[in-house]
Amino acid sequence: MIVRRVVLAATLIAGVLMGTPAAAATCSAPAPSPTQPGYLVADPDCDLGGKPFTALPGATTHTGIRAGAAWRIEVPKRWNGRLVVYAHGYRGTGTTVYVTDPDLRAHYIDRGFAWAASSYATNGYDVSQGVQDTQALIGLFKRVTRKNPVKTYISGASMGGHVTAVAIERYPRTFAGAMPYCGVLGDVELFDYFLDAGVTAAALAQVDIEFPLRPDAGYPARWAAQVARIRASLPKATWSDVLERRSGGERPGFPQAFAYWDAASQGGLPFLFSVWPGLSGGTAGIASGNLTDNRRTVYQIDDRRKLTTAERALNASVLRVGRTATDGVPRVAGRPSIPVLSLHGIGDLFVPFSMEQEYARSSRSFVSRAIRDVTHCGFTAPELTNGFDDLVTWVEHGRRPAGDPILDRRAVAAPDFGCRFTVGTRPQFTACPAPDHATG
Repeated sequence: MIVRRVVLAATLIAGVLMGTPAAAATCSAPAPSPTQPGYLVADPDCDLGGKPFTALPGATTHTGIRAGAAWRIEVPKRWNGRLVVYAHGYRGTGTTVYVTDPDLRAHYIDRGFAWAASSYATNGYDVSQGVQDTQALIGLFKRVTRKNPVKTYISGASMGGHVTAVAIERYPRTFAGAMPYCGVLGDVELFDYFLDAGVTAAALAQVDIEFPLRPDAGYPARWAAQVARIRASLPKATWSDVLERRSGGERPGFPQAFAYWDAASQGGLPFLFSVWPGLSGGTAGIASGNLTDNRRTVYQIDDRRKLTTAERALNASVLRVGRTATDGVPRVAGRPSIPVLSLHGIGDLFVPFSMEQEYARSSRSFVSRAIRDVTHCGFTAPELTNGFDDLVTWVEHGRRPAGDPILDRRAVAAPDFGCRFTVGTRPQFTACPAPDHATG
C-alpha cells in the first residue's frame, strides 16, 4: 500500500507514472481518481479479478496512471518500430476505470509490434475522453520506452471503434492504419437505431409511449409497464422485418439473430427494450439534449419501393422525435485519410451491421469484412489476425486487401454472404467454404 501511495503522489505531481516490468505479488485496491471526483482507478498492474499483469515471453511491460486514466504498454525485445494503440469499448456507467489487454495482444508481440492501452479517465459513452486518453498513449510510449515509433496503428472494439474513427479524423497525421471491429462507425446513427426499434415496436403493438428529455423519478416504472404491454401484443414477425431493414438489410441468418437478441433482452442483457429510451431521454448520459432523430425516417416491412397499407399505417402511427443536441457524442465524417479495415458480425443487433454501411457510403479508404456471427464482437482469433495482417500489408506495401460489397443489397442478401472472411462455423449459420484471404 505504501508503494501505491507513492505512485499516486507521483501521478499528481508529474501527471505520468513511469512503469517497470509488471510482476506485482499483490494487487492494490482501486484508488481515488486524481482528476475525476467520485471515480476510482483500478491497479493497472492487475486485472480486476486480481491476476497480475505480466509480460509475455520476449517482451517488457510498463504500467501507470496518467490524468486519472490507467495505462499499459508492452514492447517486444525484437521490436519492429511499430506501435498499436487500442481503444476499449463501452463499460456502462460505473465509477471504476480499468485497463484491459487488446484481443490481439499475443499476435502483436509475435509480429514485433508494441501496443498500448488506456482505461480512459471516465466510463459511460464518453468518446471524446476515449480519444484524448488513447492519443496520449503515444506520448507516454515515447517517454517511457525512449523509443519513437516509425508507424502507429489504432484499433478499437465496439465504442472503441467510434473512438478509432474519431481519432483518425482528428489526428490525420498521427496514424498509419486503423482496424475498428464491431465498431460504432455510424456515430449517433446507433442511437437512432435504438430509437427506431423502440418506436416501431410500440406502434406495431399499438401502445402509446413517451419520450421525456429529462425523465422524472416515476419514469422507470412507467417505461417498464409500457414494455410489458408492448411485449404482450407485439407482432414479432413484422417487427423483425422492420429491424432487419433498419440494421443492414435482408441478409442470411437474420431470423436466428433476432431470436438470439430477443431472448437476450428478456434475460436482462441490455438490448432494444432496455436501452431505448432508457433513462437518459436520448442524451446517452453525455449530451445536453436529445441525440436521436426519426422525423424523416421511412419504416419498411419489405423491400418494395411502394409502401404497403401496413407500412403506411406504421409510419403514420410511430412516435416521431427530433434531434436537439449536437454535442457530447463526436460525429464521424467517414472520410479517413489512411487505410481502414473493419470487421462486423452480420447478426449483431446491439451495434448493428448498418454501422459499417453508414461509414462505407462516405469512405474510399475503407474495407469491410462481414462475419457470419450473431453476437456482439464474437470474432474468432483467425478472423482478427487475418484482418490485422492484411491491414499491415495495405499500409506497408500499398496492396489494398479484399473486402465484402456491403452496399450491394443483392450481395448482402445472398445465402453465402459473409462466407469469404468467416473462419469457423457458428451454430446459427450453415458452414461456409474455406475463406479466401487473398488481397486485391
